[in-house]
Amino acid sequence: MKRKPKRNSSLRLTIWLWFMAFVVLTFILLWGFQVWFMQKFYDGMKTKDVMRLSNQLISMIQNDEATYESLKELEYRNGVCVQILDRQKRKLFPECVIGEKYCAIHSRSENHSLEYALLANAAENGVYINRIPKTDTQSMTLIYARVIGTKSLPEGYLILNAPLAPVEATVSIIRRQLIIITIILEVIGFILSIIVSDRLAKPIVRVTKDAEQLAHGRYDIQFNGNGYDEAERLAETLTYASREINRVDTMQRDLIANASHDLRTPLTMLKAYAEMIRDLSGDNPVKRAEHLQVIIEETDRLTALVNDILDLSKLENGKMKLERTTFNMEQRLSDITDRYRGLSEVSGYTFELETDGPAVVSCDAGKIEQVICNLMNNAMNYTGEDKKIFVKMAHTDEGIRISVRDTGQGMDQETLSRIFDKYYRSENYKREVRGTGLGLSIVKAILRLHDYAFGVDSTVGEGSTFWFVIHSGDVETAAAE
Repeated sequence: MKRKPKRNSSLRLTIWLWFMAFVVLTFILLWGFQVWFMQKFYDGMKTKDVMRLSNQLISMIQNDEATYESLKELEYRNGVCVQILDRQKRKLFPECVIGEKYCAIHSRSENHSLEYALLANAAENGVYINRIPKTDTQSMTLIYARVIGTKSLPEGYLILNAPLAPVEATVSIIRRQLIIITIILEVIGFILSIIVSDRLAKPIVRVTKDAEQLAHGRYDIQFNGNGYDEAERLAETLTYASREINRVDTMQRDLIANASHDLRTPLTMLKAYAEMIRDLSGDNPVKRAEHLQVIIEETDRLTALVNDILDLSKLENGKMKLERTTFNMEQRLSDITDRYRGLSEVSGYTFELETDGPAVVSCDAGKIEQVICNLMNNAMNYTGEDKKIFVKMAHTDEGIRISVRDTGQGMDQETLSRIFDKYYRSENYKREVRGTGLGLSIVKAILRLHDYAFGVDSTVGEGSTFWFVIHSGDVETAAAE
């Protein structure tokens, strides 16, 4: 029994889960900083403030800027009691400006100032810091003692005393508020996440359903991204892809129809003339020769058709490589035109060649000749009643420009935009045409392989001119052979 492939989570569920995870993480951080770690956070920030203030006071003392008024201002501004002792541990500023009831130093015995100074002097880095309970309240006090100067040669001692306010009551209030806020925001977040995930996933779900119809052969679907930029771009891409697939599918059907018709005709004639040789003209040399000639011509036609299909396949698959040679383009054009002029005696076509001098080029001679022949064959199919075809070669700043012009009815813009597409043949401006419409596709593939510019200029009622340019990098500067 074949196992079904495991299905991944839906986009809607994934968005909802990530949104809810973000909400939960937000509440964890909020509870952590506002409730569980508030006391530690507060104590840590207070400690950093006291240390920063001590650096400022040390600088003032060393610069003889420490006065009663300046200390009073710093104490009030920072909520800290300040005491400064000299090197004999005598108090220089014995009063606590913000009130003794806030200061652990003054609420305890006077010997504590000396005790803290000794502890600071005994500390490894000359700094003593501790949190001690106050005797008259349940709160804590931060004691910070520091040696002024160095431990070996102290100039004095700085003692700071900062009350640490208890935050339990504040935390209790915040906790109650956070419980209410958490419940409300969880409900809002849950509902909002469902709405947001549904709105974000809906365009993708809609596009997916339409794409499933596209996979079943409906090419007329108009994808809709529902207003989101990314979804709109996806919808536009899929709409374009559906149109291109429809176009290619139509071309392939046309190719099958055209190729079937073109293959059926020579095969039918091959069989018919072979039977005629067998039954009628086997003993008549003249009739047999005529019938054999028809078989040869139809075989050549069939071979050319198969070769076009194979060549185009190789060119598009990148399996065909260039075999560059150096040759005179003017002479090659003259040879090609002379071969085609032989048709004028039979079919009435006239080929006129115009060049402006020799041009030695380096490219794949066989493939470039195939390009020119395909353009001339196309011109024979679509030229006017005068059956004139004009071939021209000219030196330009970009390189050697070669063009083939017919005198037919020309093409409109829609036809011009598709004329080099595979399997496409203009149905509006032609006499009876033989072939599958692969000639110009082969031209495009060969010229792209050479990296040559090419195109067509056409006006309805004035004929068409197909051209390509052998760029200057492939044009030899030496004299023509």
